[in-house]
Amino acid sequence: MDTEKSGTELRSQIVEGDGGVPIAVDFAGDPAAAGVVLIHGGGQTRHAWRNAADALIDAGYRVAAYDLRGHGDSGWAPDGDYTLDAQTGDLRAVVGRFASPPAIVGASLGGLIALTTVGEGAATLGSALVMVDVTTHVDPKGEARIIGFMQRHRDGFATLEEAAAAVADFQPHRPRDQHRLARNLRQRGGRWYWHWDPALFDTLDAHANRAGDRFLRAARRVAVPTLLVRGTHSDLVDAARADEFLSTVPNARRIDVEGARHMVVGDRNDAFNAAVIAFLKEIGGPAALH
Repeated sequence: MDTEKSGTELRSQIVEGDGGVPIAVDFAGDPAAAGVVLIHGGGQTRHAWRNAADALIDAGYRVAAYDLRGHGDSGWAPDGDYTLDAQTGDLRAVVGRFASPPAIVGASLGGLIALTTVGEGAATLGSALVMVDVTTHVDPKGEARIIGFMQRHRDGFATLEEAAAAVADFQPHRPRDQHRLARNLRQRGGRWYWHWDPALFDTLDAHANRAGDRFLRAARRVAVPTLLVRGTHSDLVDAARADEFLSTVPNARRIDVEGARHMVVGDRNDAFNAAVIAFLKEIGGPAALH
C-alpha cells in the first residue's frame, strides 16, 4: 500500500526490495532537496531515526528511513534470505527512488550494509557515507552480546513488563519506556514477540566478524566523503578500531560522541544530529534532486 501526502509531509511507501521482499519506507522533506537515507541497526526499526529525521528535514534535507527486511513493517524473506547480498539489494531499491545520489547513514548493521553497498557499487549510489558505531572489525564480545540478545526469547513474553525487564537487563543505562517498547513487539496468541524474524540470524552474514574481509575490500573502495560516529562508551568500537577504519577508508574522518554507548542515536541524539548535519553541510551535501 502506498499512502502519500503532498509537500514536505510524511509519505509512506512499500518499495520492492531484493527478491520482491516488501520494504517499508518513510519519505519526508522537500522532494527537491538533497537526499539522506537512514538505515537502522539490527533489532530496531525506521522509527529509531524519528528525531534525527526531523533535524535533517529542518536543516533542509529530503529523508528516507526504512525498515530492514525481517524488521518492523517490512516483509520477512519467504526463503529466509537475510544475506548481505539481499540487504544491499534492498538499499539499492530505496536509493533508486532518488533522482540524485543521497547521503547514506547507517547504524551498526545498517552501517555495514551501507559500507558494502557504497564500496562495491558505482560511485553514484551514494554521495556521502556516515557509519554509526561500526567498523570493518568490531569487538567480538560486544557483537556477540547484541546478537545473543536478539536470539533469545523466541517464545515471546507473557506481558510488556516482562519484555521491558529483558531490555533493562540488556541496556541498564536506558530508562524504561513501555510505550516505545510496544512498537517493537507484536502480539500473537496472547504473547508478545519481537518484531523481527526469528530466522534472521540463520543466513545473516552482515556482521563484522563473519564478513570482515569483504568489508575491508569495500572500505578501501569507498570514494565519497565518510564520517565515523563513535560512542565513547561503545562496547563494539574502541579507539584503536576507529583509527584502523580511518586508515582504511579514503576521505574518512571521525567524531566521538561523549557519554554515548553503541546506540549513539538514542543515547545522545542532539549531539549526533549536530555532528551529522555539520558534516553534510561542510562537504556540500548531495546534489539537489530534479
